Amino acid sequence: MSSAAAPAPLSTVRIAVDCMGGDHGAAVILPACRAFLDRHPHAELVLVGTAAALEAAAPWQRSHRVVASEVVTMNDAVEVALRKKRDSSMRVALQQLKDGANTAHACVSAGNTGALMAVARHVLKTMDGIDRPAIATVMPNRVDGYTTVLDLGANVDCTAEQLLQFAVMGSALVAAVDGKEEPSVGLLNIGEEAIKGSDTIKRAGELLRAAAEGGHINFHGNVEGNDIFKGTVDIVVCDGFVGNVLLKTSEGLATMLGDFIKQEFTRGPYSKLAALVALPVLRRFKHRVDPRRYNGAALLGLRGLVFKSHGSADAYAFEQALARAYDAARNRLLDRVHDRIGPTLQALPTSDTASEQAA
Repeated sequence: MSSAAAPAPLSTVRIAVDCMGGDHGAAVILPACRAFLDRHPHAELVLVGTAAALEAAAPWQRSHRVVASEVVTMNDAVEVALRKKRDSSMRVALQQLKDGANTAHACVSAGNTGALMAVARHVLKTMDGIDRPAIATVMPNRVDGYTTVLDLGANVDCTAEQLLQFAVMGSALVAAVDGKEEPSVGLLNIGEEAIKGSDTIKRAGELLRAAAEGGHINFHGNVEGNDIFKGTVDIVVCDGFVGNVLLKTSEGLATMLGDFIKQEFTRGPYSKLAALVALPVLRRFKHRVDPRRYNGAALLGLRGLVFKSHGSADAYAFEQALARAYDAARNRLLDRVHDRIGPTLQALPTSDTASEQAA
């Protein structure tokens, strides 16, 4: 496959942080920011929040404080965040991206997902060639890596063209963050055969195959849900309804595993002994699937890099979200999406041409 040369990495990355978002706000986010700065000497942070909340960060080097007077809560309706709280920490943090690269290269928030997506689309707008932004995150697989999945809830109903756009954006994300310039892409379906699935999925498969034939993406073909955890492909594309159910199910399984380990130590002596023998393996597996390690979902398709942390994230998990945003910004994810999406869409056959070819 042919691809344009990767853009040169940024020497310094500046990230705007919504310090008031999520279930815990600054009490968790500021310690995460401090740890992130200690581990990333070429990073700078723009800390956005109320004056009182940011007071603890006053002496920090490589950080700048921006005061916002309002906070978008986890229960606020999208309309409230979009129309009424114009000076919220979320909106002000996103505004740092719109103000240009001299202010911030990426933004991270643990706030209300619906509000973040709506405000981000309003402030930043979508990139040329992208109909709707998509939420992308990673899930652990058994080949000692992880699989990137999108969309995870931003778009319940997707057209075939939008699924193609997700594939292109996901490819750019993996190339930027993981260094795989031509990651493999799978289309989530009820079977591997091209004849299976809804009309939308079949049409998406046609578009993905056409894009692959043109050398624009590395399309593996249809995949099933278990392929995500098998590591069959680097990227799995699906609509937001399926993706969100998949995400919540995987998070529930990880939580159930942790509860199971605890329960086994409260049972009879034989159960305790068996659990003790298996504990090292169980702990390694629990660490492997710990959702905190994979925190930080990218909102792809916007004219700015936005990463969403889980609302209940602790300091360790929020730091992971900062690190993912740092890697994406440093390796110029926006430029990579721009360089991929235009040529891919221009090279595709029109609907009429595709119908004639199928006939």
